Amino acid sequence: MNIINRSLVLLKSPLLSTQLQSRFAATAAAAAPSKQPKMKKFKIYRWDPEKPNDKPHLQEYMVDLNNCGPMVLDALIKIKNEMDPTLTFRRSCREGICGSCSMNIGGENTLACICKIDMNTSKATKIYPLPHMYIIKDLVPDMNNFYAQYKMVEPYLKRKDNVQIGKTSFFQSEVDRDKLDGLYECILCACCSTSCPSYWWNSEKYLGPAVLLQAYRWILDSRDMYQEERLDNLRDRFSLYRCHTIMNCTRTCPKGLNPGKAIGELKMLLSGHFAKPSKNAEYVAPGK
Repeated sequence: MNIINRSLVLLKSPLLSTQLQSRFAATAAAAAPSKQPKMKKFKIYRWDPEKPNDKPHLQEYMVDLNNCGPMVLDALIKIKNEMDPTLTFRRSCREGICGSCSMNIGGENTLACICKIDMNTSKATKIYPLPHMYIIKDLVPDMNNFYAQYKMVEPYLKRKDNVQIGKTSFFQSEVDRDKLDGLYECILCACCSTSCPSYWWNSEKYLGPAVLLQAYRWILDSRDMYQEERLDNLRDRFSLYRCHTIMNCTRTCPKGLNPGKAIGELKMLLSGHFAKPSKNAEYVAPGK
């Protein structure tokens, strides 16, 4: 048996393999430098409706950033899993596409899953639910009013012909499709609406930036046949015109969208100072 084959036989030996693994692990542990804990303080809004005598308050948690992921949502999950299972918050995708983990972090509305932890350990990170919303528990706001307003703008394709939606393809030109960029990407996280003072004051009547952005998205869609009716639904004192162009909505949007611009163009459409987009031009798909 030559040297190479003998070495392979030795490596395949279970006893020797276990000994080598143990030796490698011990060597790696000895060589690895010991890290000093990097403790970060988080102050998190807490309120439990099942404890009527407890007022809303900030609860402090210390998290070792050496053993935590880079995002605020990682810290919240670590706190819930390892320190306090009663902490309540929404989360789902962890990729900034579902909008579930929207909250106020360090004074700014954003998504916890894409908000990096401030590595300055001398300063605590404060986490609140979205502002000026009724709170269900801890970091969970009541979104019922927000979703009811979204439903009111009928965010789906509407046709006046007899074509059955879902059974036929409605084609768009590239120009018409490009008009929807910056509108369809909205994930309904409500960061923009809850940063708007006008929405704070009149949330029962003013639709808010997120819903108006979606209303404009369907008004611009060349496949929809209810442009005039959709515009007429906004012809009152509150639905649209409570916007005072403060632009908090655009500054805080975690997707980089511009609800303020969409609202401005809606106002110009309703006032007649903005040419209405051409609608319902039939587009023939290539090869037809």
